[in-house]
Amino acid sequence: MSIEMQERYSSLVDAKLRYSIVQRNGAIWNNRYEGSPKAGAVKIPVRDTEVKVSAYDKANGIKGQLAEGSFLTVNIDKDYAVNEVLDGYEASAVPDNIVADRLDSAGYSLALQMNEDATAALLEGGTVESSATALTKTSIYEAFVDARKALSKAKVPNNGRFALITPDVYALLIKSPEFIAASNLGDEVKESGAIGQIAGFTVYEDATLDGKTKNSMSVDFICGHPDWCHRIEEWAVEPKVVSLEGSGSYIGASAVQGRKVYAHKVSKPEAVIVHCTGGSGE
Repeated sequence: MSIEMQERYSSLVDAKLRYSIVQRNGAIWNNRYEGSPKAGAVKIPVRDTEVKVSAYDKANGIKGQLAEGSFLTVNIDKDYAVNEVLDGYEASAVPDNIVADRLDSAGYSLALQMNEDATAALLEGGTVESSATALTKTSIYEAFVDARKALSKAKVPNNGRFALITPDVYALLIKSPEFIAASNLGDEVKESGAIGQIAGFTVYEDATLDGKTKNSMSVDFICGHPDWCHRIEEWAVEPKVVSLEGSGSYIGASAVQGRKVYAHKVSKPEAVIVHCTGGSGE
């Protein structure tokens, strides 16, 4: 199979993944890194300090400052594959509609798995903020304001903040007068999959949070900023249709195969707030 065909197949799967996944690149995760994920590890830039600004002296200039940014090594810990047998079809004779359907399904399945793994990384790397009592339609806004305050104190930029919420929290949120529905927002926000905004957060309903716990408490929502949420991903083996002749097990069959490696990392715990109910937190 030609390299161009393999690239087209991987593009089809990635397009479906981007469409299906809730936690999208740019909105929730950034994908800035150095190196090849296929090598097993990459380096990500850590924004622990910002560039220093000084008053400029026209006569003498200003003293140069050493760059204080650093890089963190992230090991690639997720490796998932697709190997679906297409019985009765030689690799060169598989109908395009069947290939397209299986690639579409592969993209959707991969999106579900990647979203689950992304949620686990946010829960592991974030900072817990909790209350003893369950949220209500009258207390929900206050909870988001408290999360906003925590991020502001951690010097997280106002622009670009996200909130992932459970279906139960969404049911409360739409009853809050402070909630701005997506229909009243710009096209760019709606195209990201957002359902609205509240307290400066762009809100996404994420079913992978449903039933999750942290420190034996129920997770309600996760707030953060993409600058400190890192996703690394690459096709280790581009998707393709391969012949299974000579396998010793399949006769007159082929398969859609491919492998994708990825990892998620929160580089600044204070930049991700995990709101829980049922305890006093950490």
